[in-house]
Amino acid sequence: MTACSQNVFFQEWDTPYGTAPFSKISADDYMPAFREGISRQEAEIKAIVENPAAPDFENTIAAYDRSGALLSKVEGVFFNLSESDSTPEMQAIEEEVMPLLTDASSKILMNRDLFARVKAVYDNMEGLTREQQMLTKRVYQSFERGGVGLDGEARERFAQISNRLATLSQKFGKNLLAENNAFKEKTGITVSEYYDFMGSCPDREKRKEVFEAYSSRGNNGDECDNNAIVLEILKLRAEQAALLGYPSFAAFQLADKMAGTPATVDNFLQPIMDAAMAKSREEIRDMEKIAGHKIEPWDYSYYAEKVRAQKYAIDESLTKPYFQADSVLKGVFTAAEKIYGIRIEEAPEVEVYNPVVKAYKLTDADGSLIGIFYRDYYVRSTKRGGAWMNNFRDQYGSVRPVIVNVCNFPAPTEETPSLLTIDNVQTAFHEFGHALHGFLSKCNYAGISGTSVARDFVEMFSQFNENFAFVPEILATYANDYRTGEPIPAELVEKVRKGLKFNQGFTTGELCAASILDMRWHELSADELAAFKGPDDIRAFEAKVCREMGLTETIIPRYRTTYFNHIFNSGYSAGYYGYLWSEVLAADAWEKFREDGIFNPGTARVFRTTFLERGGSEEPMTLYLQFRGSQPDPSALLRARGLK
Repeated sequence: MTACSQNVFFQEWDTPYGTAPFSKISADDYMPAFREGISRQEAEIKAIVENPAAPDFENTIAAYDRSGALLSKVEGVFFNLSESDSTPEMQAIEEEVMPLLTDASSKILMNRDLFARVKAVYDNMEGLTREQQMLTKRVYQSFERGGVGLDGEARERFAQISNRLATLSQKFGKNLLAENNAFKEKTGITVSEYYDFMGSCPDREKRKEVFEAYSSRGNNGDECDNNAIVLEILKLRAEQAALLGYPSFAAFQLADKMAGTPATVDNFLQPIMDAAMAKSREEIRDMEKIAGHKIEPWDYSYYAEKVRAQKYAIDESLTKPYFQADSVLKGVFTAAEKIYGIRIEEAPEVEVYNPVVKAYKLTDADGSLIGIFYRDYYVRSTKRGGAWMNNFRDQYGSVRPVIVNVCNFPAPTEETPSLLTIDNVQTAFHEFGHALHGFLSKCNYAGISGTSVARDFVEMFSQFNENFAFVPEILATYANDYRTGEPIPAELVEKVRKGLKFNQGFTTGELCAASILDMRWHELSADELAAFKGPDDIRAFEAKVCREMGLTETIIPRYRTTYFNHIFNSGYSAGYYGYLWSEVLAADAWEKFREDGIFNPGTARVFRTTFLERGGSEEPMTLYLQFRGSQPDPSALLRARGLK
């Protein structure tokens, strides 16, 4: 009892807005809190199962949704901090806790007595609200997909695979973090600076050296090699899907997504790849005129910038002084305030988990609290690569969310503030689009609130929000030269806007190539994967897939297999296509905003109430049709990217 009273997770947090008191949390608090959280949820599940009353939505589905509150509290803090501050101590805790969490989840999802009650509600949903029906459907499907219908050895094997996959994914991420840090030691630049470097370094041999180091991460035959991990993950996923009756892991993953089937995704991606490669061949011809030699993969970005400067008289050195990180964040906030009528202000009273992190309070037009936002923008060695949004606390009922945006922007120095590339600016708007999806949620149940939607739907709102980054009215509020305070010139703004469609053969091609590579790996059956033995097989398969998709040899997938964190450690397996799929929806929705007037309050209000407030309380396409009045236009993506 003394230990419990001293553990910060067992206490009510008497802090502003109930946010985490980070300074009071020690590493020693996590494991006792995880174990207690698991124990309490087990007791809550037991109470649901043993309830003598007939199963109904409130005593079964809602009770299940409410279960695990302590566990969610601990997970919300630990996993956010373990990704942004992955110290050896945090990694050790993660290695210890992942098998426990996976085992606890498997026990719940394989609890047939609990599933019988869930099924009883699912089979009789007529009197439920639409939101309750969607939550019931989500819970029911989670049990079906969690192996509840399996018997005997198959049931035991499914649970074993789940535990092993959790361990392997954690190991993949740990290796990649080490590889990213080794990349910086070897090249002098961080992974997040790679594209900027490749576009600006005049030394061709140095570019080749950096390219080879970047593209071989996790594929060097050392202690951080990910080949064996990747193969085991793929084989176990295929085996698990087969246990549930699916021909491949891709078929299993897509069964509850918008796309539905691997064939639908394949037919969606290939025309985009074809259009991107047609454009890339034009880009290569333009670059070779300047270079005077064949364009190799390490040349593409550098000579693309030369062409950009020639065509648009613009390069990143001209724009960066206007895109200081704090100012860009101001623009991100201004767009949200202008569109959705909310207010965002710094909240110094909220404790943060790192000195470079800042906290903000969001309130609605009526003064009510929307939520608390943490901004964690700058690169550090303990932070995994990329950019993401996550929740410390989910929205449900009257509970307001606590959300973080994490990026890997260049850190400020004594001489200069953090100056962002055009892509960085878009990333800041992108991630806050996710945050808005979480913040503006008005759902009654955590299981379907905010970003708890299909993976190929969730990216719609982040990509939609990118559109505001370079709208002149928004730029005018944040794009000022950090040295002089002068606003960005109108002619430079126009060059930036025109330049957004530049080099889309490369940009779209590498993204689409990664999406296709993800699908091809996960479309393999367990029998087909049995033939793969080691690194040579992985490299050969990857090369074969790139040839078959028509990828030019001057472009590689945005993520090659051994450093494809999205699909081996971040939940996007057989789902990376979702960025492009969602972009069709985002581009088509943006065309409506342009038709109605970008700042039309009526259109913004409908967008907010139809999408952002509804979370997963309705089928995605139903919501889209309510907003747009018609099916999304697939060519909207090609138009937005200048490929049509």
